[in-house]
Amino acid sequence: MTTDMIITLTILAIAAVLFMIGKIRSDLIAVSSMVLLVVFDILTPNEALSGFSNSVVVMMIGLFVVGGGIFQTGLAKMVSSKILQVSGKSELKLLVTIILVTSVVGFFVSNTGTVAVMLPIVVSLAMNADMNASRLLMPLAFASSISGLMTLIGTPANLVVSEALETAGYGKLGFFSVTPVGTIALVTGTLLMIPLSKLLVKEGRERSGMKHNTKRRSLKELARQYQIAQNLYRLQALEDSPILRKPLANLNITGRYQVSVVEIRRKTQKSPFFKTINQEVAGPATWIQSGDILYVFGAFEQVERFAAECGLQLLDTQATEKLDEGRIRDMLFHEIGIAEVLLTPDSKLIDKQVKHSNFREKFNVNILGIRRGSSYILQNLKDERIRFGDALLVQGTWDNLDKLAQEQEHVVVVGQPLQEAAKVTLDHKAPIAAGILLLMVIMMVFDLLPSVIAVLIAAILMIVTGCLRSMEAAYNSVNWESIVLIGGMIPMSLAIEKTGAAALLSEGLVQGLGQYGPLALLAGLYLAASIVTLFISNTAAAVLFAPIALSAAVQIGVSPYPFMIAVAAASSFCFASPFSTPPNALVMSAGRYTFSDYLKVGLPLQILLGVVMVLVMPLIYPF
Repeated sequence: MTTDMIITLTILAIAAVLFMIGKIRSDLIAVSSMVLLVVFDILTPNEALSGFSNSVVVMMIGLFVVGGGIFQTGLAKMVSSKILQVSGKSELKLLVTIILVTSVVGFFVSNTGTVAVMLPIVVSLAMNADMNASRLLMPLAFASSISGLMTLIGTPANLVVSEALETAGYGKLGFFSVTPVGTIALVTGTLLMIPLSKLLVKEGRERSGMKHNTKRRSLKELARQYQIAQNLYRLQALEDSPILRKPLANLNITGRYQVSVVEIRRKTQKSPFFKTINQEVAGPATWIQSGDILYVFGAFEQVERFAAECGLQLLDTQATEKLDEGRIRDMLFHEIGIAEVLLTPDSKLIDKQVKHSNFREKFNVNILGIRRGSSYILQNLKDERIRFGDALLVQGTWDNLDKLAQEQEHVVVVGQPLQEAAKVTLDHKAPIAAGILLLMVIMMVFDLLPSVIAVLIAAILMIVTGCLRSMEAAYNSVNWESIVLIGGMIPMSLAIEKTGAAALLSEGLVQGLGQYGPLALLAGLYLAASIVTLFISNTAAAVLFAPIALSAAVQIGVSPYPFMIAVAAASSFCFASPFSTPPNALVMSAGRYTFSDYLKVGLPLQILLGVVMVLVMPLIYPF
């Protein structure tokens, strides 16, 4: 063994121990390992940083964004609700259903893409079923890896061994050549994951990965307390209305009718792929156009008089509250929200009339009501004086509410507006998100573009079509710890190959076991590939072991097919490490897993599945 090889294996061993202890963040361990490889002159700086430009890392970032769009539009919740209808809330049925659905998707899509599609759905499913998502997410990742052996295109390792066979003159594998062994692996893996997944549910680990704050009121509760539904009406501007094309500031609607125009919705002529209804907070400079829908807050009698005198059609005749999530009687919280505001003791707003508070002018938000003690003031607000201790219900875009929250000299906003906005699903965007997801899958299945480009296109479309509220929402949807973990560990696999450690291990096992017959050699090859795949990518492991397996089979005079397919299987079935495959890393944060979780569940699964594969491989592909 060379000095470089010893240093590399030592760094790897120390990193593995730190991962298992779990006291230091995994991304910090990965970056430190990467830096040490440069310090000891094993890798150049460019080689060490190559992990962050690796297509797998870039694709993972895009997949997180796509997953964020699936979540934000409520598409994940819709699909999970359908699955719940089929399987009910039985944990066993849900687990098996998820594994089967994941496997079907994995027939045609890469394991990374499969997890990206299923991850938000499974998390939403766990929340709806009130169960621990940690029991479902790791089996999801493992099922996606197993399903890769169902078809030729399921994983790059299959393509590597097929190309090696064709180059050697044996003919490449057919599309379903690996399906028999993949089916056995799927059945075996499912049966093993059912008991093993119970080890993932820990005492104290929050159900569904989250706890609800019982003290903070939801948007529905806040709107109900201030009786928004009972005082909100919709009016449509007719063509002959005298208030068209005039700024609201000049109309004095509040003074004349004691009602407030709080929101205007206007149809736009944009592409069908973009939103067709524009929500706008009504401000002093807002102009009304023919066909606009005005959301008016006030007493019904005053609203009716306002409509009659101003050429508006009253669309609501009574207040009926709808309890759909994110919607209070057609008042959508997609782009416009509400929040409660308290005054600071030295606020200059104390004892000022609402009309002189300048909330609209300064923050572009409307005051909808005042809570004073146990009573609510909702009518004739403009002349009401604001007192210390009052709580004001304000309405505006989520961004403007967040800006108001930064104004801490005079007011304090209860809660965090941007976090509240993130909870509101953009249900009207769900069909768009589904279309983008379908487009991504089609591009990947038919290889129309490289997978990483297909994913980036889908991520960009999620942002520009409004499936994610903003670029900030896109950045927030990425789990950067997982990205840095994979990016930092990829150079380690390069160092293992560069120093010859991987080749030394594989060749030693083959030479030592070849004399004991084809089954022993097959087991040795499978074990070696399985071990090496813990530290390098499955594609790199397949590239490394394919020529070794082919040469070993020829030397002892047996068919190379069981050996080659064993290499593909061993390279794909890597479960004992979070950084060994992108699917394992993708679910790590959402499932709140530690390195030891992968060891106690993934290692037994990897060993037991390996034993089954070695035993059945010669039966399906005889020596």
